[in-house]
Amino acid sequence: MLTSVDTELMRVLADPLRLKIVSLLARETLCTTHLVEETGARQTNLSNHLRVLREAGVVETEPCGRFTYYRLKPEVIASVADSFAELAASARATAESAAKRACP
Repeated sequence: MLTSVDTELMRVLADPLRLKIVSLLARETLCTTHLVEETGARQTNLSNHLRVLREAGVVETEPCGRFTYYRLKPEVIASVADSFAELAASARATAESAAKRACP
């Protein structure tokens, strides 16, 4: 079942720009400058979205000189994926059993 943590993560990932950031970080560790180039977002807007992702535990930072690199935490994404896999398995079992709750 989905937990409140999963629900919060889904809310965080529901934003199109944050989902784009997560998709980019799934392929490589990037700094803010790279993310601005890839997304076309303004630096301040991007920084706000990165803060939300960091506070939600989706990304972690690595300082490198005057730049900050961002890396996706795959275990967080895997946790949400596992919750959806459980829901799919439950729905599949329900569909196969054709069980229905009787109406009053």
